[in-house]
Order: sequence, then C-alpha cells, then structure tokens
Amino acid sequence: MERSTLNLWVGIFVLLGFFSFLMLAFKVGNLTAGGSGTTYSVVAHFDNIGQLKERAPVRSAGVLVGRVRSVLFDPVHYNAEVTLAIDSQYQFPKDTSASVLTSGILGEQYIGLDAGGDDKMLKNGDEIKLTQGAMVLERLIGQFLFSKAQEGGTSKDGADKGGKK
Repeated sequence: MERSTLNLWVGIFVLLGFFSFLMLAFKVGNLTAGGSGTTYSVVAHFDNIGQLKERAPVRSAGVLVGRVRSVLFDPVHYNAEVTLAIDSQYQFPKDTSASVLTSGILGEQYIGLDAGGDDKMLKNGDEIKLTQGAMVLERLIGQFLFSKAQEGGTSKDGADKGGKK
C-alpha cells in the first residue's frame, strides 16, 4: 500500500512538471492570448519591416495592446502589408501612427503605436495611414560612411587635403 501511494505522488509531480513546462513554452513562444480575448483588426503598410514576424507584440506607451496577425507582401504597392489584432479594450484615433521598432540594440522587433488626436476611432478593417518602417542598420552605417567620405575630400575653408587653394 505504501508503494502505490508513493507512485501516485510521483505521477502527480511529473504531471505538474509537464504542465509547468508546457505553460512556459507557450509563454516564451508568445502563444498566450492575454487581454480580454476579443480583438479588432487594422492594416498598416510599411516600406520595410525588417525581421518583424507574426505574433510580434503591438505596443503603445510600452503597454502590450495587441499582436501582429499576419505579414504579407502587397504586389500592387510593392510593400509589406501588416495586419494587427488589437485588443478591443484599447481604442485608438484614426490618425494613429505605427512604427516598426526594436527592443534594445539586437532585440525583437515590434509595432509601436502613437495615438493621434482625431475624434473618430479605428474600427475593424481600417487602415493606419501614417507608418514608419524599420531602421536598417546597414543603411545607416553606409550613409554615415558616405557622409564622412564627402567631408574628407575638402576642408572647411575650401582647401584640398594637400593644403592648396
């Protein structure tokens, strides 16, 4: 009898460990629903989304307000079409802007919403018109190096590097 009680407790402990591991996996994989469960969809078009993925966070003022539902290529406008699922408890004005941002230097990318001042609110199926794509580090470095190369050709007084005017 004592042996079967021990086996029962070991079985319960193993099941609790398995469910804890499963919950952790869902949390890490951003698969938890969160919020009230009801959402409305809005669409935003971006020139460049970097490494933005489905289920990426949508944040406003640092607060999680939704998730990226889908990322598609728009063959008509030749840009990325991102569908956002925003929790229905958060209402945003129609002139809200959306940006692709990065948390930290090399962190995950997410959508940041900056609320506007319009009286009308976004509804299911609306489009966010004001968007800013991801900053591409390689482009920024290239622009910096190009500007430094341009400055290096002439000095401020117009003289060449050789000292002649």
